Amino acid sequence: MKPIYTLFILVLFFNCKSEKTEKVLTADAIVNTSIDISGGNKVPNSKISFDFRGRKYLATRNNGAFVLGRVITTETNDSIFDLLSNDSFERFINDELITVADSMIPRYSASVNSVHYFSVLPYGLNDKAVHKELLGEESIKEKLYYKIKVTFSKEGGGEDYDDEFMYWISKDDHKVDFVAYSYAEDDGVGIRYREAYNERIVNGVRFVDYNNYKPDASVKSLLNLGQLFEDGKLQLLSKIELEAITVDLIDN
Repeated sequence: MKPIYTLFILVLFFNCKSEKTEKVLTADAIVNTSIDISGGNKVPNSKISFDFRGRKYLATRNNGAFVLGRVITTETNDSIFDLLSNDSFERFINDELITVADSMIPRYSASVNSVHYFSVLPYGLNDKAVHKELLGEESIKEKLYYKIKVTFSKEGGGEDYDDEFMYWISKDDHKVDFVAYSYAEDDGVGIRYREAYNERIVNGVRFVDYNNYKPDASVKSLLNLGQLFEDGKLQLLSKIELEAITVDLIDN
């Protein structure tokens, strides 16, 4: 009986060890689950359009190739069409391709990309240039969140590769409810904190709007923004609202 008893103890030990190992989550695993829950698996092969602050945004993504567009109608009824792809930026005015100064291309590209980037979060957080770190857990509005820091490599990280992001992903439903980021300003570092609301699912893809906050100028880090939000110490600047959203999936 002793060998059988010993075998039983060993099996029980390894099963317990396996269960404990499975409960240890990484930042990658948490983000992967959030992307799946939010329909991020559909975004890489899709055509998405929406309106934001009077401008039309269009995105086509197909197996790694992407074209991100923005249409602006001026007060004089001129039409400006910006087109950002994997390897180029082009601007058309009234359907005519114009020459854009080299110094302005990064600025225009970043402006187009940032709106599209936020529109489909957390999709994009598995890009090669992205580095994720789980900082622990935090309670906001009586809900528990994984707190994940995101930074970018210089190579492949875009013009603003040195920006820093923070994501609060719900332990309950694995959705991103809060996002914070820091960015370079002429006079220092700017910080924003966004609260998601008005969730809707369009053809399987999750979209949200945001309340856009900023902290006092003395705040230089993203780490305590969740607590500052809880304490009512952030100033509401604006609302980030997407309208007329459409999603068409591309079959391959």
